Amino acid sequence: MNFDGIILDIDGTIWNTTSVVAKAWNRAIENNFPQVPRVTADILKGQFGKPMNVIADNLFTGLDDDQKKILMRACEKEEEKEISQNETNITYEGVAETIEKLSKKIPLFIVSNCQKGYIELVMKKNNITNCITDFESYGNTGKQKWENIVLIENRNNLKHPVYVGDTQGDFDSCMKAGIDFIFASYGFGKINENDQKKVYKTIKNFPELLFLV
Repeated sequence: MNFDGIILDIDGTIWNTTSVVAKAWNRAIENNFPQVPRVTADILKGQFGKPMNVIADNLFTGLDDDQKKILMRACEKEEEKEISQNETNITYEGVAETIEKLSKKIPLFIVSNCQKGYIELVMKKNNITNCITDFESYGNTGKQKWENIVLIENRNNLKHPVYVGDTQGDFDSCMKAGIDFIFASYGFGKINENDQKKVYKTIKNFPELLFLV
């Protein structure tokens, strides 16, 4: 199909920060609410892609809403610090090079359920800032992923974009937004069997996108 834009997810699609983030979040938990259960990379894989308030509800058991907000803000600060200082390659193979090549063929965008400032950090760490036309996040708008997809569509006059993501939540967001979905099967999630036929394409690695546009 002739797409006029590719909208990218981050975690589980561009890179895997779960081990780095687990370290940061556990430090925030220990320093603020040590009674909260610690997280692991595997636990985070099951949560990434959800809005931050939903993740807080799922992981910060025993805290009230105000305490969850305090802890999540602490986690976000520690996460930004840990990722900024991280020197281990956590980006999936071929992602940065593929994004650079794709950006010369088609406009690229990012929509994520992440906190404010995270997309900018991702772009900086991967040297892809100049390749991304526009981006939006839950942290910026407080809106659900499908709503932010629509915002990107409207702001950039997109008529037929496609979203690349790795979870059922990504797929569901695309269905609500009315756009096609490419499933990054190498990521964190799976797609329900009944929904497989609605997936435009499944890719086993990020560079496969070069052959789809």
